[in-house]
Formats: sequence, C-alpha cells, structure tokens
Amino acid sequence: MRTFAFHATHPTAHIEGTVAPGFEPVRAQFERNFAERGEIGAAVAAYWRGEKVVDLWGGRRNPAGDEPWDRDTMVIVFSTTKGLSAMTLAVANARGWLDYDAPVAHYWPEFAQNGKAAISVRQLLAHEAGLVLLDPPPSIEEMRDLDHLADVLARQTPAWPPGTRHGYHGLTIGMYMQELIRRVDPANRSLGRFFRDEIAAPLGIEFYIGLPLGIPDERLAVVKPLSRWRALLALRDTPPALIKKVLQPSSLLRRSLRIADADWTDRRVLEIEMPAGNGVGTARAIARAYSALAEGGGELGITPETLARVTATPVVARSNDEVLGVPSYFSLGFLRPGPDISFGSSPRAFGAPGAGGSFAFADPDLRLGYAYVMNKLDFHLTDDPRERALRDAIKASIGRLEQRPARDRAGSECSATRPSSTRRPRPSGAGLGCGDSQPDITE
Repeated sequence: MRTFAFHATHPTAHIEGTVAPGFEPVRAQFERNFAERGEIGAAVAAYWRGEKVVDLWGGRRNPAGDEPWDRDTMVIVFSTTKGLSAMTLAVANARGWLDYDAPVAHYWPEFAQNGKAAISVRQLLAHEAGLVLLDPPPSIEEMRDLDHLADVLARQTPAWPPGTRHGYHGLTIGMYMQELIRRVDPANRSLGRFFRDEIAAPLGIEFYIGLPLGIPDERLAVVKPLSRWRALLALRDTPPALIKKVLQPSSLLRRSLRIADADWTDRRVLEIEMPAGNGVGTARAIARAYSALAEGGGELGITPETLARVTATPVVARSNDEVLGVPSYFSLGFLRPGPDISFGSSPRAFGAPGAGGSFAFADPDLRLGYAYVMNKLDFHLTDDPRERALRDAIKASIGRLEQRPARDRAGSECSATRPSSTRRPRPSGAGLGCGDSQPDITE
C-alpha cells in the first residue's frame, strides 16, 4: 500500500494524517468526533497485518489556545500506560527471568510481609492480590525514590484474602510491576528504562514512562480535566454501582486513587515513573507496540509460549470488581474481553483503557494493533463514544476488505489528510502500509 496526502479543515478542527483504501469510514468518524462529539484534540492509529492503515490527528493541543495537535504531539494516556508496562513483564517472561506462576516473594523476599507470601505474579497482575491501597499515600517526591517506594509496597496488607476476588489496582499495580522488573532484570533497570531499551528502541517508537527533561512543552498536549458539571451529565451513562463507589469517600476506589500531591497537568508528575498511569506518547507509537504483539511478538523476542499465556482466557471466580463495583476481566496486566466488556474479534484480544477515554489493544486473531488518545477527559470506563466509533469503523473496514479478493487489495494506495509535499519517500519494495517508512524517533 502507498499513501497520498491531503488535509481537511473543518469548522471545528484541522485534521491531518493518512488512511489506507477501505478505511475511509475511520476518517469520517474521526471528523464526526470534532463536529458532533465535542472532541478538542486527538489522534488514532491502527496497524493491520503489520502495516499502518490509519494514522490521524487533529484539533487543538491546548484546550485553552489555538496551538494545533501535530503529527508528533504527545499526551498523557493515564491507565492505557498499564498495557505498555505489562509488555515489559511479557518480555521478561519470554527471557526466562519471570515466571507468572511463581510467588512474587520468590523474586522480592520482603514482599512476603503481612500475609503476602503466597501471592503469585499471576494473581498480582490479575488485580487479585488486594493491594489496592498505599498507607500512607506517598508524595510525588517520595515516588522518585524507588528503593523507598519498594519498602512501602512490601509493608502493605491486602484488603481481602488474595486470590478470592479481584478489584482494580488503579495506581499500585504499576508500582508492583516496577519493582518486579527491577528485581528480575539482570541490569536492575527501572520499568521505564526497560521499556525504552527493550520495546521503544527496537520498534522505533516514542512513548515514555517517565518523561525525559529534553522533551519540549510544545510537543505535549494539555488535558482538559474532568469537571463536576460534565460528571453530572455523565450520570445517565454510568452504572449505579460505580456511582456509589465514586461518591463514598471511604470506598476502596476513592482511597486507592489518593496520591498526596499529584497534579496530572504538572510536568513534574510526568517526569517520574508511574507505570500504571502517567505514560506519554502518540497513538501511532502505542498502536505500533500492540501491533508487534498482534503479529506474534517476534520483534521483541516474545516467544509463542509467552504470547499463549498472554492471550489465554482468564479464569475469573466472579466478574464483579471489588473496587469498581462493575464487572471487569484482567490477566497478566492487561484488560481482557468478557461478557460485559467487548473489544477485538475474539477473547484472545488484550489491552488497556485510560481515564478520560483513551484505549489501546492488540487483536492477534485479526492481526490488529490499535490506539486512540485525546486531551478532553470524559466519564467512560470503556466504550467512550468517540473511541468506540473509531474502533467499530476499523473493524467494519477490515471486515469489508477481507471479503474482497486479494488481487483487488493489492497495489492499493492510501488517502491522507496532509499535504503531499510532507510525505517521506517510500523505499522501493518496502511493503509498508500507510504513512512514512521511518520510525517515530531515530535511535
């Protein structure tokens, strides 16, 4: 597939990027997000069968200004970070450093305190350990000291008997993943450094867990926080059980999200490593990472055995989430499809949503890597209408293309939303999909 460029200016937004032939409905839905669904700034990307078929961005980088969302604009993706962090553990598993079924204390002896000796890595990553809270909540400065944080984590007591139920570990899951990587990695790297070296660099993508000082502010989108007024409007779409958890100050949900001085619009918060919630990057980078796994993981050294573990149907004793009050399904650090949560073409899909509406996942059966990011935060745990419209359009486009004879798909050219003069040259015989042939960054 080859790309041709175009750009579109709408009354509400300037939109650029590329889509492959057959994926034009995705562009149409992206435009509708700005025209009808209140989008401010956003990006969506998808890789199908290893080729980039959607790469769109548009709107405003700053909700309070006119700065455009550019090709390389990055944004915090909150809990969508969890999926990228879980990839580091999959790499460690493939290398034989980490056994998902071993006790966490096998790698981290201090973890065994206060009734945690038998908790397995698998239980921890399935949000079954009951380690939802941090007492006392650490400050941002304390979270820079990973040794101190490890001591705090090791002292925690489970909120329920581990393995008997599950509940969303909103912030703590990333901290525990962080320490596991530090313990099993022979180089004792932090999770953010491990991700950079072992995933971002090989794939040539720009996603950070711990934002480098050298990234200029002009490349970062500013998020529009949730407001009480918009929260009231969202009540009609929010399950009553979740509303009850949100409104109760003593609920596990409210208590689990307390970090003493976190301001998610403060760059200093982005510069520490919070593997559960402060990753920063582009939709293109996230989709590329998931595409690598959807294609089997070989680019990252992930073995078929590890991928089989990641895609295996999770065993959930009961679907209701102890923290959220609604059904959820987690396995090995990823959100999984279930009777109440639908994404991907089969139960083998895996990914992670983020607060405000972002979402990314791999679909190994469809060979799809997908990501959507934005800077206007809305109130949907999953299936934000902006994101769902794009995801559905991609799936429908693939369905139509798969019904066409292969000869009709060969040699197709992509349509795009940017001036053709901005295209990078395509190497002959490269067999690439839409967009440029270069990685997001040069390593």
